[in-house]
Amino acid sequence: MSKKTGIESFSRRSFLRSAATFGVAALAAPALAQDQTPLDALINNRARGNWDDQFDAKAAARTAAAVVSNTPILGPDSVPNIQQAIAQYQSIAASGGWPQINPGEQQLQLGVTDPSVQALRQRLMVTGDLPKEAGMSSAFDSYVDGAVKRFQARHGLPPDGVIGEFTLKAMNIPAEVRLQQLNTNLVRLQTFPADLGRRHVMVNVPATYIEAVEDGQVALRHEAIVGRISRPTHLINSKIYEVILNPYWTAPRSIVVKDIVPLMRKDPTYLTKNNIRLIDGKGQEVAPETIDWNSDKAPDLMFRQDPGKNNAMASTKINFHNPNNEYMHDTPEQGLFNKLMRFDSSGCVRVQNVRDLTNWLLAETPGWPRQHIEQVISTRVNTPITLATEVPVYFVYISAWGAGNGIVQFRDDIYQLDGNSQLALDTTQGMEQPVQ
Repeated sequence: MSKKTGIESFSRRSFLRSAATFGVAALAAPALAQDQTPLDALINNRARGNWDDQFDAKAAARTAAAVVSNTPILGPDSVPNIQQAIAQYQSIAASGGWPQINPGEQQLQLGVTDPSVQALRQRLMVTGDLPKEAGMSSAFDSYVDGAVKRFQARHGLPPDGVIGEFTLKAMNIPAEVRLQQLNTNLVRLQTFPADLGRRHVMVNVPATYIEAVEDGQVALRHEAIVGRISRPTHLINSKIYEVILNPYWTAPRSIVVKDIVPLMRKDPTYLTKNNIRLIDGKGQEVAPETIDWNSDKAPDLMFRQDPGKNNAMASTKINFHNPNNEYMHDTPEQGLFNKLMRFDSSGCVRVQNVRDLTNWLLAETPGWPRQHIEQVISTRVNTPITLATEVPVYFVYISAWGAGNGIVQFRDDIYQLDGNSQLALDTTQGMEQPVQ
């Protein structure tokens, strides 16, 4: 990159280690009133009947619905919102926290009756996910189902209403640890400038999603795939300066050595099938059949993939100033966005529905309406576009935050920066498994 001024890099070490598809926000009611004893008010509340008495589909739908907030994670309300969340969790911790959930042999889900559901109700009531009017019962009814879905949405888990492996882990993290996580993230939020830019983009790594913010409101929110633990996405403040439609993809040396060369030994037509060309130092194309693929050393050539459906960046590449050769881009592997947690890349960020983001980024660059963008993509001709005005972008590590209206969000501490091993739930291994 020729422009590297104005970049503020944030080292992982700079964060305090005090101790911290569906990344959506969910409404959470206030915690218990201050004059109530920790769990007595819940336990002594009027007992409800069996599951049939409590089924209320409309109530379940209301509580299960994810409430998407237009309030950005980074903004003038960020610090007050997380301070409000801290006050709430300080009260919870001071009152004894919440009970641990220890399911029996059967999986806890809608329709089940089990003694452990009483503790589950208490747990959900303490954080306001379940209204205390739902009362105490051993029945996993529609009220509990809706409350569990609400809890799951606040923790970045698929809101299916089932107490699976990671939902159980998230529920059993002590209140004191969650309070530490909030305090750690308060310090992070306080490091950002008051003026983030009228239009800016935020990539929240642990939440694996992107916000495009305009005039203080979230205009777009996208699911993302970010760097795996061994090759984390760097945290940085920078500016987006270019969008490339139909980009070329140049294979990194590590991929050439570990993947492409072994594949060529097995299938000499691999490069041709995948539209990858060999380019020498003079910019001349080299025929694959002239290379000794059984040599101990990989050829010292550029492996460049042409634009097209098979291109590793698909339709779009979004460039921002950075020293790490990272960028945001489209992907032909759209199924990856369906994973429970999306930490799969080598540092770059894949963006779901990237064309919407592209359209937003180019909105103030003359001559690039959505129709023209789509037309150019259809030609498969490499087309770099310089933004008329560079758009600030913030790559952040915010694993806990307040979203206003009593909403408190938590995420898995994927890079283990929050100072407590309990906050890394290992939700990177695919889909949530039933509790045995």
